[in-house]
Amino acid sequence: MRISTGKAIFLFTLIILIWGLNWAVIKLIVLEITPLWSAAYRCIIAAVVLLVVQGATGNLKLPERRDVRFILLVGVFNIAITAACIAIGVQLVPVGRSVVLGYTTPLWVVPAARIFLNEAVPPRRIAGTAAGMVGIAILCGMPGEGTLDASVLAGYGIILLSALSWAIAIIGIRAHTWHTTPLQLLFWQLLVPSVLLSALAFAVEGPPVPPLDPTLLALLAYCGIPATALAYWVMLVINASLPATTTSLGVLATPVVGILGGCLVFGEGVDLPLAIASALILGGIAFGMIPPGYLRRRRSAGG
Repeated sequence: MRISTGKAIFLFTLIILIWGLNWAVIKLIVLEITPLWSAAYRCIIAAVVLLVVQGATGNLKLPERRDVRFILLVGVFNIAITAACIAIGVQLVPVGRSVVLGYTTPLWVVPAARIFLNEAVPPRRIAGTAAGMVGIAILCGMPGEGTLDASVLAGYGIILLSALSWAIAIIGIRAHTWHTTPLQLLFWQLLVPSVLLSALAFAVEGPPVPPLDPTLLALLAYCGIPATALAYWVMLVINASLPATTTSLGVLATPVVGILGGCLVFGEGVDLPLAIASALILGGIAFGMIPPGYLRRRRSAGG
């Protein structure tokens, strides 16, 4: 499904705002309920919404056997592990630092694509990845606000694991041959983590406590509907309507929104390590993503 460029840019901007603010929302949720159940609720809500919407629009189909491996890959690595790690990590690390580390996924994709897909790695991408890794070292090695104790270091590791898990899913997606459209597989991709996280949460954290508080329900609804179900659906449309470079670079605005969300909701400051590390990580990713000659062609096209 394609839409006009103007509509795609509007929706893309909206999703960036939703995703960026969602990191603060997740932290608010895990202040009230355990992290694994919070991640499970998020996936369950999104799965139910997608089941209803996709069923009503005729976009829900049983996956072919050849797509089951892909559904499991995305459901486990891109959604379940990522959602669980973020929910656990934001308990230990400020929102601003969490969201920056959470969006280091492209840095891990570069070496993984070289190793597993034998993709060429141009010098620009190597330089960008190196800058990003320096940024990670700065962010994880300097205390910034508060102290750098074992729990904070564990939080950094857990958030980085979420980014690495997302990278594994991306590599698997690149190697996958489609048999059913991504849109038709959305519900099944959310069903897998819903079941997996619920079982894991029950085993580790015990039976769920019903989230009856209206504020908590509203936060869970935000996390599950616009930030998950709607976002996954809309991003499929956006990716079909905008150039890949535009979406890849544009999504880097999400950590900026996340940092602002941490400032507004939790009163977090933007200290020097966070500012330097963010510039190195996001700048390095952007530098590595820009294809050779892209800026030169853009200037030529502009006259």
